[in-house]
This record gives sequence, structure tokens and C-alpha cells, in this order.
Amino acid sequence: MKNLTGKIYSQVWNQVRWQVCNQVENQVWNQVRDQVWWQVGWQVWEQVGVQVWNQVRDQVDNQVENRVWW
Repeated sequence: MKNLTGKIYSQVWNQVRWQVCNQVENQVWNQVRDQVWWQVGWQVWEQVGVQVWNQVRDQVDNQVENRVWW
């Protein structure tokens, strides 16, 4: 009987441990992902967005200027 109790305890412990570890891992991953996105993602997006905006603006300005003056 003692051996059976040990096996049941071990199975329950392994199951609970797996569930808790999985939940903690998911929470940590989500927090790290969100922090990295807000800290790095927006900086990159702003830099690329500004560059693209400037390029498009310059192209439109050149096209308008060429059509108006030529």
C-alpha cells in the first residue's frame, strides 16, 4: 500500500508541477514579449515609419513640382 501511495503522490506531483511550470512559463514569456515590443518594437517602427514618410513625401513633392513647373 505504501508503494501505491508513493506512485499516486508522484503522479499527482508531476502533473501539478507540469501545469504550474507551464503557466509560469507562459506568463513570463508574455510579459517579456510585451516589454520587448513596447521598448524596442515601437522605436524601430518610429524610425522606419519616419524614413518611409520622408521618402514618400519627397517623391510626391518632386512629382508635383515637376508637373507644375514643366
